[in-house]
Amino acid sequence: MTRRTRLLVLLAAVLVLSAVAATTLLHASDRAARKDRAQPGGPRVTAGPVSLVPAAAGRRIVFRNLAWGPHRDELTSVAATTPGGTRSASGVKCLRFYAAAGTGVCLQAVHGAVQDSYRAVVLDAQLHEHAHYALPGIPTRARVSPSGHLVAWTVFVGGDSYAGTDFSTRTAVLDTRTGRFDASLEDFGAIRDGHRLRAADLNFWGVTFADDEHFYATMATGGKTFLVRGDLNARTVTVVRANVECPSLSPDGTRIVFKKRVSGLPADAPWRLYVLDLRTMRETPLGETRSVDDQVVWRDGRTVVYSLPGDYGADLYSVAADGSGGPHRLMGAALSPAYL
Repeated sequence: MTRRTRLLVLLAAVLVLSAVAATTLLHASDRAARKDRAQPGGPRVTAGPVSLVPAAAGRRIVFRNLAWGPHRDELTSVAATTPGGTRSASGVKCLRFYAAAGTGVCLQAVHGAVQDSYRAVVLDAQLHEHAHYALPGIPTRARVSPSGHLVAWTVFVGGDSYAGTDFSTRTAVLDTRTGRFDASLEDFGAIRDGHRLRAADLNFWGVTFADDEHFYATMATGGKTFLVRGDLNARTVTVVRANVECPSLSPDGTRIVFKKRVSGLPADAPWRLYVLDLRTMRETPLGETRSVDDQVVWRDGRTVVYSLPGDYGADLYSVAADGSGGPHRLMGAALSPAYL
């Protein structure tokens, strides 16, 4: 290859790299611009008050808005009877959220110059910060007890999917009245078949509260998952049943909706939704046949709500809790709902 040929090749490579860089910058600029533009044909979102206290006009849903525009990732609110209506945006941004009885928990990203960090923020009824706690990993689950006195959250401290084998979680429980903070359920004593379980690979996630002393959660060990019932005063968790993930207790405390690993399904989408009757231990498969990777929310005693991937991140769907019927799309571009 002559010197002139080498120069021409080098010039061509530089031009190609310059074109790629310019295209990348244009795409990044376009994405940034789209983020601030309202989503064409999407939900209408306007700035307005959002409260965690039930309104006199009826039940409301507070959730993370995923519609593109200036209010993306903010906590927004709509009437439960008109989930497709105009969303009132609070200005408070969360990755995960839940609320009950005037208390909210908001898991947030804190953007830094080098890397992001995360924190859990306890919110009062008007979304004002009551307290915050640094998180050791990426937020994934959040819950508040029916009384609003207790909050719990789960983060990934390794890996990025429940479907993988290389991950670890950390689940914490906070008493908002006393400030008592259990930083990890791994510090609790685990009991299975009446015996203390000693294992180095214990993981916990997906707390759902029964009251201010008891809760349910998922425990993993030995490559298997278990439903456990926790006692905050005794600092113990007791195995109830195998193959239960991300439990959510019904309003009357008698049933748990959960995601169950079903054999024969793809490794990255192995779950189906079931309801477990805690009195009879009978499982009922629900009418949603797609794989759901979410901690489901009870809309009322008859219907559950959950997220599935959507064009703008996630959409919310509902399905009957007794196994009848099929799923219905509740709203688009939404995540982490709480019914007030």
